Amino acid sequence: MPDATPARATAREAIALLTGAAGFTEHRPSPHPLPPDGPLGWAGYDAARERASARTGEEESVVYGTGVVGDYPCVLLSFEFGFLGGSLGRQTGDRLAAAYELALTRRLPLLALVATGGSRMQEGMVALTQLQRVAAASVRLRAAGLPQIAVVRDPTTGGGWATVGAGADVVLALPGAQVGFAGSRVRPPDADPYAYSAEGQFAAGQVDAVVPADELPATVTHWLRALGPHEELPAAPVPGALSAARAEPTAGAGMAAGAGPGSGATTGPAAGTPSAAGAESVADRDPAARLPETGREAVARARDPRRPRAEAYLADYLAVRLPLHGDRSGSTDPGLLCGFGLRADGQPVAYVAQCGTPTRPAGYRAAARTIRLADRLGVPVLTLVDTPGAANDAEAERAGAGAAIADTFAAIAAARVPVTTLVIGEGGSGGALALAAPGNTHVTVDSYFSVIAPELAAAILKRPPSETGATADQLRVRPQDLVDLGFARSIVGQTRLRPRS
Repeated sequence: MPDATPARATAREAIALLTGAAGFTEHRPSPHPLPPDGPLGWAGYDAARERASARTGEEESVVYGTGVVGDYPCVLLSFEFGFLGGSLGRQTGDRLAAAYELALTRRLPLLALVATGGSRMQEGMVALTQLQRVAAASVRLRAAGLPQIAVVRDPTTGGGWATVGAGADVVLALPGAQVGFAGSRVRPPDADPYAYSAEGQFAAGQVDAVVPADELPATVTHWLRALGPHEELPAAPVPGALSAARAEPTAGAGMAAGAGPGSGATTGPAAGTPSAAGAESVADRDPAARLPETGREAVARARDPRRPRAEAYLADYLAVRLPLHGDRSGSTDPGLLCGFGLRADGQPVAYVAQCGTPTRPAGYRAAARTIRLADRLGVPVLTLVDTPGAANDAEAERAGAGAAIADTFAAIAAARVPVTTLVIGEGGSGGALALAAPGNTHVTVDSYFSVIAPELAAAILKRPPSETGATADQLRVRPQDLVDLGFARSIVGQTRLRPRS
């Protein structure tokens, strides 16, 4: 990296950080000169452009072309903040539109390295309408099934954030970068500066990861591998069951698994090897794992705190995890993990995993976002179901629980890619069913699924608490019941059925 702080690297330094020795081939759009002093005839505009060019060596605020990151070719565009604050004018729009078109023509992913103050006021409405050009070009790329990744540098504000940055499929940010729609000179005087930082945007679910510059090449390489473009991919394999015998609770493991700032990608044990949290493959411990004899036992086993949770399953299943963070509406749900991953054989899989807590509206919105992105890019989906149900507090209702759950049902129903579901614990009513794949749901021996929790069913039926167990039996919630009822295709980790009591 040249002698510049990562957040304020030049456009070409930012490109070189990612492409390294592989190099970069610059492209330029067809010449389209501006009238003297620009479309508004702004006095001194030409002189300001000349000074910016002399200072930076650039003709405009964006450089674009083709390059290779890791082993993956892509189209890169990079903003030069030193050229009039990286602002967007008409000729900037020409370059941005050409970069998107280049990606479309060559069927390559688009990687945007953003550092901009927004639209260029010396060009007035001509500058502002470049945002519409960028939005249209982005839509065409989406329709073609090509991924867009943005790395937001310092600063990324205004229309550049609201189009090239926040409009990307995956948003990575450099630590400490100023990120927000409102620039530093147009905010309320008492505004909290944290809200306009990379870390603040991560906390609000607007940024997927805050990644240090030295980790950026590896993280971007993993994302390019995961997002494609791909030829037709097979369905995600059903995960192997994990034993609860020696598993410990996994509370607090989310940060270690890439859920926090500075964790753009994490690696874990290859699929089939012992996983995190002390869990082990059922086949290693007991190839004939015992099924629960009663509904009450099934519920108790699913609620056992020693049972392996989503973190353990994902660590066992994926060699690399790339979290997607937040619902893009200002909220997050730490009880739902989603993103993309790479298996030991390199196969990409998108994942959505409940962590045993009531799923909040933000979790469902993040799930729907992940599923739709995977569907657009042709990446198979794995969902891990484990929740007592959707969050039912007043705040969840105000946040749109019903609409968020409905949208998740719709995302699963509309998916053209194969979706594989494994129920690893509690399957609590519609809040769990929203993430279950019709016709391709599997269950573990320490799981259950029910139209309603047995305790609530007994209360509704005006039965005493002593009859909760009998009610669970009537609901037929055991794994073998779910297979018999046609809901589940198989019981993972079980090789011998015991007679039902």
